[in-house]
Amino acid sequence: MRERCLVKGASLGEEAVLADSGRAGEVAARIGRVRKVTFSASCQSSVAVRHLHRVCNNSPMPIENNFQHDEMSRKNPGERITVREVTPTAPSESSSGQDAMAALGKRLSHTGVRVIVLLHGSIMGTDVFGVQRLDELGGLKRGYSRGVAGLDALLALMREGSNGISPLPGRVKPPLANDDATKRLLDEQIGDAGNFTHTYLELMTQSLNRGLDRPIHCVRELWSCEYHHLGRAMAAVSMLGRVRDWTETHKLSQGDRILVQAHGQAGLALALVSNLLCVASSSSQTRLLDLLSVFASQVNRPDVTSTIQRVAPLLSNGTLLNGATLDVVTFGMPVRYGWDPSGLGKLLHIVNHRNLRTDGKTWLSKMELPQITMEMPIAWGGDYVQELAVAGSDAVPTTEVAKTANRAIWELVEPFDGFEGWLECARRAVRIPSEGLGILVDYKDSTGSTNVRDHYYGHAAYTRLNMMLFNTTEIVQALYPVP
Repeated sequence: MRERCLVKGASLGEEAVLADSGRAGEVAARIGRVRKVTFSASCQSSVAVRHLHRVCNNSPMPIENNFQHDEMSRKNPGERITVREVTPTAPSESSSGQDAMAALGKRLSHTGVRVIVLLHGSIMGTDVFGVQRLDELGGLKRGYSRGVAGLDALLALMREGSNGISPLPGRVKPPLANDDATKRLLDEQIGDAGNFTHTYLELMTQSLNRGLDRPIHCVRELWSCEYHHLGRAMAAVSMLGRVRDWTETHKLSQGDRILVQAHGQAGLALALVSNLLCVASSSSQTRLLDLLSVFASQVNRPDVTSTIQRVAPLLSNGTLLNGATLDVVTFGMPVRYGWDPSGLGKLLHIVNHRNLRTDGKTWLSKMELPQITMEMPIAWGGDYVQELAVAGSDAVPTTEVAKTANRAIWELVEPFDGFEGWLECARRAVRIPSEGLGILVDYKDSTGSTNVRDHYYGHAAYTRLNMMLFNTTEIVQALYPVP
């Protein structure tokens, strides 16, 4: 077993990676802060952080995760994952489709699901691959691509302006408002591509609740799409406030459940929520909320301040949900933040995936340069946003105050930095996080078309209207099976 140490330097977020653990110890003695990364023979060039309660690739993420990054294990998840292939079903809006959804609604209601939350962002108008951070680090300018054929072409496919993803009208940029006007704009511009439309919400509400004495409340939430640590942490606090609202409005208690279906990086905000919901409070929870409180006061965000003041005592005494349970399903979420299952009920990750590997590791995506640059334009291997928007990538906050806050939160949630760190994380090719169940689904969205709007690099398939029945069926079978 050999060790590599990520040594935190004097400046926030800066890391020196030392392969020699002896020299790392000397530097650590001078600097005083070391985060260890442990490698086994099976790990090879693993970037997995070694945590207090687990060794690389051998054991599941511990309870009381305390904001530790996912270990990004390449080990076979075994019975945690299943593989599915989309087959033709009755259209969700058809009579038979609605009958099937109504039956699923009865099952959901029977198991206590009272609220279903459709949480999403926007592919258009955002740095969905997080190339701004990679460019800020220098990217090709510093010669990081030397010896890595095809890396420049890969970055071109990821970068705003050359990835084929159009901006929103009027150059609307994050933070996006969670209001009807913005949701209508997204419905008009991208339809159901990575976007839970109003039509989707209405059809789900109508079909699931047919014949139910106690209707399931379905709600559509748009998060800000600020693809950086600060933005995701702010979204986590906002979600905690909304969860409390639903708990109070619908008088939820023991035996009731809230089911959140989160697309893309909205799932990462829910990962932070899971750490904040941990039954054992920690200094990291306090630290994160304090950082957000200070930032909110600096930028005049009384809504954030009031939400933190409202939820903090409820988190500390474990009463935020009033005894109800929060279940989470993610769609196409990049593997980054670790999950803490102690404060959650059920957890499921669904990823658009088609096996292109020849080594038998069918549960991993294929990250080979330069071949990947030929596969991406037709979404041949599934969801490339999920694969590439990993640690080290991100959008960059627009103000110095936000950048400072982002760096401080970075210290809590993600030990990886640097262009080469991102490349190594991407090459891990991990599809399913270390915690929760997983379903690898061939959504059949690769038709050979090079028109990005047809698939958005495999990231659009999950929210298509014609996938509602399929997704709901898979969720119910995985999380709420008939005894």
